[in-house]
Formats: sequence, structure tokens, C-alpha cells
Amino acid sequence: MASLYVDYHPEVEQPIDDEQQIIADILASMQRLDQRTHSMYGQHVRVSHGKSHGLAVGQLTVSDNLPTHLAQGLFAKPATYPIIARLANVPGEITTDAVNTQRGFSFKVLNVEGLMIESHLGQTTQDFVLDTGTTFGAPDAKAFFIQHRALMEYAPKIPASVKEVVSDLSRVTNEALNAVGLNSPKLDFFGSSRIHPLAEAYYSQAAIRYGQYIAKLAVVPVSPAQKDLAEHQVAIDGDKDPNALRTATVSYLRDHDAEFEVRVQLCTDLTQMPVEDTSVEWDQEKSPYLTVGKLRLPKQDAYSPARQQYVDSLSFSVAHTLADHRPLGSLMRARLVAYPAMAQLRRQGNHERTAEPVSIDEVPA
Repeated sequence: MASLYVDYHPEVEQPIDDEQQIIADILASMQRLDQRTHSMYGQHVRVSHGKSHGLAVGQLTVSDNLPTHLAQGLFAKPATYPIIARLANVPGEITTDAVNTQRGFSFKVLNVEGLMIESHLGQTTQDFVLDTGTTFGAPDAKAFFIQHRALMEYAPKIPASVKEVVSDLSRVTNEALNAVGLNSPKLDFFGSSRIHPLAEAYYSQAAIRYGQYIAKLAVVPVSPAQKDLAEHQVAIDGDKDPNALRTATVSYLRDHDAEFEVRVQLCTDLTQMPVEDTSVEWDQEKSPYLTVGKLRLPKQDAYSPARQQYVDSLSFSVAHTLADHRPLGSLMRARLVAYPAMAQLRRQGNHERTAEPVSIDEVPA
């Protein structure tokens, strides 16, 4: 089986000549966005995943008896790790939930052993930053910069009522495409579904190293209560509650445990499953997502006043990673620079802690 999968080696990445300048331009654009949103909200806000729905603690259990091609990196041997998970909207602003953008699910694994990437040496956390949608709306860092400059910098100027209309139109159009087996990552971003956030699946969208191999990663809800939400299409109506996603997240975790399978999709062909183009769908018939572990979030108050304050001091970053799970491709290389820089600007500007947590006991009740 292992011979079916593409081996990781540094040459799978192919940076373009002006990539460092593009990354510098992305960082400058994000810094300008930060200045603009700071003037709006009176504090520094994440330039991505700006509005939180909940912060939960739980555990990651790595599956027993994984075959060699799945027993890689963090998942190389059976173990149970404490985790901190954050659910959020993807855009870097705080807006009404009537604007149905993509959602994010990030989780931080604690007490991790192994060689970290250069910028994370000495740390013991492994972060995975996931969004709804299997692909990203821009193929690479250059295209992302053009989109970011055109959209993200001007989005705060657009009235919420206009965003709601655009969101509804994008959602309805994408639902029509989905009905005939098609999908648009751009429409998905601007008009994501109104499904309950704990009934959604979340994806890395871009490739990561998976030990000896290359993969994309997903978390998929599997508990009966979560499946029930999906099967009955329990919708979240942001028109009636501007914080509907938060209300739904907090209400669910107050009464139910949440369980997700952690799955990986291994690359079998760099031409059809490229590392450098994050807009390309990796064919799940040629390489299905395979389960390597389970996430469990027990019942809890996922957005107490103390947690609301604590979550702002955290950084969920693709740069917090083992070398065995190094982010790959143009867009990820830009994130490796931008995430730490913007997290430092935000947390220092807001006078928040900057150290990585070492225990879930640090998370307020």
C-alpha cells in the first residue's frame, strides 16, 4: 500500500522567483488591514478567524494499529493528547452571522514530542488550522495577495446589509451548483451554508507533510447528536441572532459531547494532487480520507466570560508544528511568515500573553 503514495522530499515544493517579495507584500497588506480593524473595534483583531464562536478543551486519541502509511508524525504510535479547540468565522472582522462566510476549526495539541520546525524549536504544541471547504479560493500566494488587497482591505468599508445580500446570493448560487455536482470555492467563502458549526467537516485545504508522505487533513463529526444535526439540516439563522453561530456552539456543548474523526488524504500523484495549487480538488476516489484518530470535546461552557478573554491571547498557527507536519506549498509558505508576525502584533498590541500553553489547566472554566 505504501508504494501507492508520493514520498515527501523538499523538492516537492517549487517556489517562484519573486515569492519572498509576494510574501512581504501579503504581510504589509495584513498589517494595513489590522490598522483599519483596530480603528473600528478599538483593539487588534485576528486578520483571519476574527470572530470566535467557542473555545473548548478535550483530547485527541491516536488510533491503534495504524498501517505504516498512516502511522506517521504525531500519529506514529497510539497516544492520547490534551487539546484546545477554537471555532470561528474565517474573515478578519467581527460581523453579524447573517453574513454566511466559511467557518474555521483550529485545534492545538499539547505535550507533543519530536523535532519541531525551525521557528517552533523548544515548544511542545502542534496546531492544525482548518476551514470548511476542501479547497482554498486562491491557488497560490500571488493570487491570494491580489484577492486580499482587493477584498479584505475594503471589506470593512462595506455596510453589513450589503454583505448579507452578497452572502445570501452566493450561498443560493453555490447550493444550485452543489445540486448538479459542482462547487465554487469563492462562492463557498462568501456564502457558506447555514449548517450547525458542530455538524460541519473542516479541512486543511492545503497540503502538509505527513511524515514520509504528503497529505491533507480533515476533522469530521461522528457523534450521533452531531449526525442528527446534519441529517435534519438544523440551520443557523443569523438574520434573527447576530451571534447565531456562537449561540449554537455554546448551546450544543453545554448539553452534549462532540466527537470528530481525524482523517488524512494521502497524495498519490503530484500532477493531479498538486502541492503548489490549493484550488485543485484532490480526487477522493483515487485517495479517500482515512481515519487516524478521534477528537473528543466533552460537555462544557465553551464561551464563558473568562474564556472569551483567554481565547484572544491564544495563537493557532500553521507555524506551530512538528517538522513531520510542515505546511507545504506557496500559500502555506506565506502563512508560515504571516501567522507568527500578525499574532505577535495582535497580542503585544492588546497586552496579552504570548507564551504557548503547556496544560489545558491554563484554560479558564
